[in-house]
Amino acid sequence: MIDTSPATKIGSGLIGILSLSCGLMVANLYYAQALIGEIAPALGLQGAIAGLVVTATQLGYGAGLFFVVCLADRVENRRLILLLTGGACCGLIGIWLAAGAASFLLFSFLTGFCSVGAQIMVPLAAHLAPEASRGRVVGNVMGGLIAGIMLARPLANIVAAVAGWRAIFLLSAFGMAALGLLIARTVPERRPEHGLRYGQLLRSSIVLLAKTPSVRRRTAYQAMMFAAFSLFWTVVPLLLADRFGLGQVGIALFALAGAGGALMAPIAGRLGDRGYVRAGTAAALLSAIAAFSLAGYAAEAHALILLALAAVVLDAAMQLNQVLGQRILFSIAPNARGRINAIYMTVVFLAGALGSVLATACFERGGWTATAAAGGALVTAALILFLTERRAGAA
Repeated sequence: MIDTSPATKIGSGLIGILSLSCGLMVANLYYAQALIGEIAPALGLQGAIAGLVVTATQLGYGAGLFFVVCLADRVENRRLILLLTGGACCGLIGIWLAAGAASFLLFSFLTGFCSVGAQIMVPLAAHLAPEASRGRVVGNVMGGLIAGIMLARPLANIVAAVAGWRAIFLLSAFGMAALGLLIARTVPERRPEHGLRYGQLLRSSIVLLAKTPSVRRRTAYQAMMFAAFSLFWTVVPLLLADRFGLGQVGIALFALAGAGGALMAPIAGRLGDRGYVRAGTAAALLSAIAAFSLAGYAAEAHALILLALAAVVLDAAMQLNQVLGQRILFSIAPNARGRINAIYMTVVFLAGALGSVLATACFERGGWTATAAAGGALVTAALILFLTERRAGAA
């Protein structure tokens, strides 16, 4: 079903604010990932349990995706975003003050749980945008989100080098407070018409995935793509340190280069608006396969520039596939955008977590060659599924 509901005009200023908000919120998930080597010893976390420094935030975010984002179809959106922004601010202050591992992990979970406000802003932007330019608007907002993901790690490294690992969390808490004031002043209200109870919202999310072919397919494509993306970025810092001899600053600069892929998001939105969803999806999947092939070769040839190029191509392909997918998903049922985004992002995020686990196993057993091959295989599986789309009659 195509969305024919009236939309509020959304100007470039509001698009910029939503884009910035998404980037700042999602960045909260990645600060600890960049600083695990400093945080875990400071908290007395050793060996395998050191990974909890990162996992706690991710578990919170995963829980928020499923249990909170669907409320965008029931609760006034601006109020919900403001509550989550305030919760993220409190969580970050708690991390900054944490005296031990238990309090750090508790506040990390809270921070991740509340940072799903970013995933309420994306369907809100789709609701505010007219049908003809919805892809462009979603693409611009998603550009901010991916920029937040890619820039969080190098920013955390730089701030920690100057003021210690706790400083980035205090800085982000101030950012959340300022963001709350900005959202309260600029983002319009959106009151959903749905009267579904909370339990019905959760069940409806699952039903939409199970019974809507286009939701299933776009979720599957992006889940495999994001698993491959997470696989790459989980292991590439180890590769850069071991094979290329880069330190934290060099790894941070590499991540900054990879962030160039965020520029694809606005372009992807325009392609979606012009009806090039199928061609764009094929291009995204083929580009990702090429990126992993190039990455495998670059490591063997000790060619850092080629590896950076592979990172940019992979990030651009991931963004292209994501934005085109959301262009379709947000046109299916206007009153169910929150639930569709909730189940879509929950599955995609879980796939990303599995990709990180797979990355570690592949790198330990077969090095970078096995890791690049696994990433290429994941995207190839998505391409094979995509090639059946026409016969299945999916959107």
